[in-house]
Amino acid sequence: MKKIVLTGGGTAGHVTPNLALLPHLKQEGFEIYYIGSYEGIEKKLIEDYDIPYYGVATGKFRRYLDPKNFTDPFRVIKGYREAKKILKDIKPDVVFSKGGFVSVPVVRAAASLKIPCILHESDMTPGLANKLCLSAANKICCNFPETVEMLPRDKAVLTGSPVREELFSGNKIAALEMCGFTANKPVIMVIGGSQGAASVNKVVRDALPMLLEDFQVVHLCGKDKMDNLLLNQPGYKQFEYLKSELKDIFAMADLVISRAGANAICELLTLNKPNILIPLPSSKSRGDQLLNARSFESQGYSMVIDEDDLTEHLLVQKVKELYSSKETYMEAMKGSAQFNAIPTIMGIIHDMIKEDHE
Repeated sequence: MKKIVLTGGGTAGHVTPNLALLPHLKQEGFEIYYIGSYEGIEKKLIEDYDIPYYGVATGKFRRYLDPKNFTDPFRVIKGYREAKKILKDIKPDVVFSKGGFVSVPVVRAAASLKIPCILHESDMTPGLANKLCLSAANKICCNFPETVEMLPRDKAVLTGSPVREELFSGNKIAALEMCGFTANKPVIMVIGGSQGAASVNKVVRDALPMLLEDFQVVHLCGKDKMDNLLLNQPGYKQFEYLKSELKDIFAMADLVISRAGANAICELLTLNKPNILIPLPSSKSRGDQLLNARSFESQGYSMVIDEDDLTEHLLVQKVKELYSSKETYMEAMKGSAQFNAIPTIMGIIHDMIKEDHE
């Protein structure tokens, strides 16, 4: 039986594409294993899927001065040794990595054992963790045509990002009941990623009196970021994070306000949801979300608001503009060619195994 090790973690965005591949890997008879950090979000997300999970030590690679810069390299070395031992025991045919810092020791260990490695880079420019793994990879999957030009030509493949099939099976009525919403008023979904987005949360809440005149708002605000003063506000429902119910919320949503993480925007594209993107500014990130958002804006898939310009009045204005022109955005998204990520990636996985066995 073919064996595959999946790795990636730190945020939900480094896990959900792996989850999207699971039913297809199972259908094609793979034994599936997951290597992540000891207690990262990936462990929590994987536990529902009955897959053997192994934790390894990991450290963060920072671009700024921090005392942990002196200790984390030793954690990475420890993680490399742990990953190498695990891989020797499993003997996988291939490793598929979604990135995040936990993937670095796993991919480097796999390469040292001559196990074929496939990376997936969601953002327009490769993240630091994936940059550290490029030389160890056999193939590198990516979302944007611009990214292909930044990667080794013999390794880069434009695939798009895998989207979980379960997101297409949402129940709008179930979501309306869960939120206590009415069916005759449009719904805005606000999602800031698995960690939430404090600045977006604040502006959305400041704008609620205006938004609730015409819309209902379901707000995925992140861990420990709920506002207890608004728990009983009619037309407004908060959740820290959703798993199985997320598909129902997507089915209910008429518009989405989101950060511009690559996996999140690919889900919006595939689900054909008119959206406003508020990318993380370069002062809080390496600027990848700004590039992702501008690419989607230029293709007619999204409206974009820079966080530095974000106010409750501008947000309400853009929401009303988007709602009145939502059909234009939906038509543009329907014309996208980035809907074949899973078959393309599955083909690469099979090719890697075939080449390795020849």
